Amino acid sequence: MANGNEPTQVVLAEVGVSAPRRWLGVAMLTVIGGLVIYVALATPPAPGWQAFLIATGLAALWVAERMRRATGSRIELTMTELRETGGETIALVAEIEAVDRGFFALKPSNGFLLRTRQPGSRRWRPGLWWRMGRRVGVGGVTPARQTKMMSEMLAAMLAERDHSGGDHDPHTT
Repeated sequence: MANGNEPTQVVLAEVGVSAPRRWLGVAMLTVIGGLVIYVALATPPAPGWQAFLIATGLAALWVAERMRRATGSRIELTMTELRETGGETIALVAEIEAVDRGFFALKPSNGFLLRTRQPGSRRWRPGLWWRMGRRVGVGGVTPARQTKMMSEMLAAMLAERDHSGGDHDPHTT
């Protein structure tokens, strides 16, 4: 049974969204959704286009609500896992193959991309992280300095693991 004093549970790095960034992102999506619905109703185009505009506006409002909920939590890095503060494991460190912070990487804004050994279920926390198959994107409305520090710590952990010759738990030696 894990307790808060085990070294694997010590939080090495944290990524969270500040209140101004959070509310600015949610407000922008809400305004876009509201404006698209307003245009569809105030100056109705052909019925097919009107339905498309209303659906697009509702989708933007739905994403705004998802972002509001998602950005209320934080991402934590421990020696064994990358997790959300709600308890969901994003990726196990032992399963991570690479960290990509490159300019041309298909990654979230202010973030980084992980490639894992095994594909995981698709998950999406707008503004915070997403997972599709073997790729995990961390970032969005998060501060660049926090995600950069987390990605550098992960890269160092992977380099140490690869240099020491494998996928062993560093706390068992």
